[in-house]
Amino acid sequence: MIAGVKRSTESLLFATGPFVVLRQTRGAEIRALINKLRPLDCGFDLIRIGGNGDGGYLVPNDLEGIEYCFSPGVSVIANFENQLADRKIHSFLADYSVEAPPIDRPEFTFEKKFLGASDGERFITLSSWKNKYLKDYGKDLLLQMDIESSEYAVVLSTPEELLDQFRIMIIEFHSLEKMFDPFAFNLISSTFDKLLNLFHVVHIHPNNFSGQFRRGDLVVPRNMEFTLLNKKRVRSTKPQLRFPHPLDVDNVPRRTLVLPKCWYSGSTRD
Repeated sequence: MIAGVKRSTESLLFATGPFVVLRQTRGAEIRALINKLRPLDCGFDLIRIGGNGDGGYLVPNDLEGIEYCFSPGVSVIANFENQLADRKIHSFLADYSVEAPPIDRPEFTFEKKFLGASDGERFITLSSWKNKYLKDYGKDLLLQMDIESSEYAVVLSTPEELLDQFRIMIIEFHSLEKMFDPFAFNLISSTFDKLLNLFHVVHIHPNNFSGQFRRGDLVVPRNMEFTLLNKKRVRSTKPQLRFPHPLDVDNVPRRTLVLPKCWYSGSTRD
């Protein structure tokens, strides 16, 4: 989703537009991170949920048994959650910046709060949110998160025990070009390292609304949608080399932005 939740707490680090880096992250560190994030075919076909364009995502065809989705960041569309509801999956949605989801369905439960790293008047943590509605629920969950750079703080502040309860995660990571800044790189790499303890990346889709950043042979789309599958569900692993996927669709009607080869083909050069 493009019109998502804006976070003042990340405004200095993840502000849009040009940025100045006095000292840059070593290329070898960025290459090592990209290599760890290469998508894997984990034995499930990918299906598209949410329709064409922004708000549609590719997910492993492994939804059977999932009853609930947590979906922070509400925009003017809710096609993803709407199609989940057609599959009998209930969605919990949260966003302080809107009064209600754009679609009214009994399968939706809305929380007028931002998802964040601490609880407060306008914020709620993922742990508190889950405990409010599903305190003793121990089955697999689904997460679809597009919260405009707050995803880093949310992942880092969420206990691994709760993260591990999600079978599938679809997270749009923002401001990835900031990984060339050493301070931001530490935050970004720590976030991904925590997720990679529990999940494999199975798909990456660049958001063509935001463009990409290039330094030498390193090409980093600014915003990308990552689909992750819990390692407990993996049937097998082999490199995923088909990009764009036949089901990938541009987020907005402008120049197509495909995943750069350095993110999936071979290994980046030192």
